[in-house]
Amino acid sequence: MKQLLRSGLLIAAACLVTSHAIAQTSKKELAKQILADRDMDTVQARALRLLTGFTAGTSYGEIWIRDFNTFIKGSLKARSQQDVKDALLLFFKIQGADGNIPDGAIPKEKANVGYKYLYSDLAPGWAIHKNTVETDQESSLIQAVKKYVDATGDRTILQEKIGDRTVAERLESALKYVRKERWSDKYGLVTGATTIDWGDVQAETGWGVAINDKTKWAIDIYDNAMFLSAVQDYLAMTKDYRMWEIEAKLLKKNIRKHLWDAKAKKYIPHIYLNGSPFPDTFKEREILYQGGSTCAILAGLHKKKEIKAINQQMLDMVAKEQHATIGMTVYPPYPAEQFPNMAPYNYQNGGDWTWFGGRMIQALIQNNLPNEAYTEMQPMIARVIKNKGFYEWYDVRNGAPKGSGDFRGEAGVLYDAITQLRAWALENK
Repeated sequence: MKQLLRSGLLIAAACLVTSHAIAQTSKKELAKQILADRDMDTVQARALRLLTGFTAGTSYGEIWIRDFNTFIKGSLKARSQQDVKDALLLFFKIQGADGNIPDGAIPKEKANVGYKYLYSDLAPGWAIHKNTVETDQESSLIQAVKKYVDATGDRTILQEKIGDRTVAERLESALKYVRKERWSDKYGLVTGATTIDWGDVQAETGWGVAINDKTKWAIDIYDNAMFLSAVQDYLAMTKDYRMWEIEAKLLKKNIRKHLWDAKAKKYIPHIYLNGSPFPDTFKEREILYQGGSTCAILAGLHKKKEIKAINQQMLDMVAKEQHATIGMTVYPPYPAEQFPNMAPYNYQNGGDWTWFGGRMIQALIQNNLPNEAYTEMQPMIARVIKNKGFYEWYDVRNGAPKGSGDFRGEAGVLYDAITQLRAWALENK
């Protein structure tokens, strides 16, 4: 009987998410529900058991900075502060001479994927790789350092010497790399290859994670929102106002001017710099980019009215697919003929990623939308409990878990979202 009741509650919670109007429970009643929710206890405890490691998941041998950035707070609860600090410092040891930050590193003996591996004298024993189509590695590392400093109060990491430069100097070098090598002077925005939203695979067939002669350069909201957050984090840590405060203001202005469609209340997918990989007949502007939109909210680009509009579009998306949550990457997915490197409803092309859905929950909490946050997180929590673990992504057509069976990115964002929701509840009980 208890199990049947629980199943009914989970189905009801999922149905609530697809409704066009989230029920606005009173603050005290909502706080009471949140603090009494034992399922969230279960998910947090399971997350901490998984966050004893630093690789992205069981199917990955690498430590990836874009993933580590999203579970570092949980890592600090599951591992010693020194262990976490050492994992962060590894990325400065493998930093390129031009300031670029690689995606990650793997012990040499395990380096057997098709990357063109690099090596650093500062990190002997490690093989290094970078997915060159994306422009989020530098931003991810800066954000991760800020989270570490906020959580531990340890500002000495900024003066840690790596080679001949301090971490603070290397942080600025990473920003300068993006500003010099991945920048459009015409638009005043960050550039990268044409990928799906936050994805790291370009449209053309072949080794999709590396720039090649087929690459179509573009500007998207994800790279720019991530960079804006990184600049803001760098300013908060260093108080270095020589140029970066001005850069942040200009970046905000240019994102709103060139990428935000005020009439449709959504971000356009891409601005193309050397031609589009898609035919003129393809209506790409109709696609909703969930991840980039979420990062834009977290970067402070929107006030509550626009956040509600963005969230409603995500709920409308969820209503069209039986097993979707607001973590569905893009909607509708790119047709196979337009994006041959990734089939529709697979992986980053319409797969459902709590890795970003959980970040949207955090964005809702931080913008005082707790009813929406709690309601829309329920199917994500239910999914973890049903599958007895954290999966990389989910198929919205049948709800099947896919990818890495112990994906630390999902564990990390849910751990953080639950922590933030509980903090809200304690203040409002």
